[in-house]
Amino acid sequence: MNFTAKDVANLREKTGCGMMDCKKALTEAEGNMEKAIDLLREKGLAASVKKAGRIAAEGVAFAEVSECGKVAVAVEVNAETDFVAKNAEFQAFVKTCADTVIYENPADVEALLAAKAHGSDMTVDALLKDKILTIGENIKVRRFARYEGAVTSYVHAGGRIGVIVKFAVDDSIAATDGFKIYAHNVAMQIAALNPEYLDEASVPAERVEKEKEILTQQIVDEGKPANIAEKIVAGRMGKFFKEICLVDQAYVQDGNMSVKQYTESVAKELGGDIKIEAFTRFEKGEGLEKREDNFAEEIASMVK
Repeated sequence: MNFTAKDVANLREKTGCGMMDCKKALTEAEGNMEKAIDLLREKGLAASVKKAGRIAAEGVAFAEVSECGKVAVAVEVNAETDFVAKNAEFQAFVKTCADTVIYENPADVEALLAAKAHGSDMTVDALLKDKILTIGENIKVRRFARYEGAVTSYVHAGGRIGVIVKFAVDDSIAATDGFKIYAHNVAMQIAALNPEYLDEASVPAERVEKEKEILTQQIVDEGKPANIAEKIVAGRMGKFFKEICLVDQAYVQDGNMSVKQYTESVAKELGGDIKIEAFTRFEKGEGLEKREDNFAEEIASMVK
């Protein structure tokens, strides 16, 4: 054996793999540390393929603004359990993904995975596979969004929801504390009330028509005359837009005004124009199938 117990310990420290795995790798590599690391990575790739079939619906929705203050990014990275989502190593990987999106501006998730991870010599994909190997769960980079300009970010409940917002506003106003407070409040509004669209113009025509059909049928079922149905539908469509459109929603901190009116009041106070241009809201595991563990069966299998 041309390696020592200390070599095994060093390899374990570098890779996070088990002692026996490290010993086997060093034996196969004839004591060559770099070759042993490569062998473990190769095994890690095989392990990650196995894990890829496991449901990753927990994780983190993360959002941040770049140091220059001109780029905002939201990312969702999924893991199998909430326990791993709170792991410092996992959270550091999520931050690396966000930083890479900021500085590399990849076109999509595939391009992000192929990009060199910010602050590392490895690609994001290689780093991801390393994390699957060391953490022991399936991990997936699911999605990201990126805005440039006057932006803000907000993370709710330790990573359950991540929000970024882009505004059209003069730099002189964007630099004020008043605007920063306003932008933060808008981001919190989006986290709390989950608007689907920015404004009425953003709602797809087919969605509007479908809602009108549903409302018309409801009115007919209520026994209302057909000649007044159109007016009733128009009134109820107004309520519909107030629920799904950000600028039409009641402002959560003052229900007497809409988000649009709140924006106008802040703009007047700061002496300029402010417009919300775009927003992205990620909620971790949104739309994903959740893993259902049978705890009793798991304990029973461990006892066996």
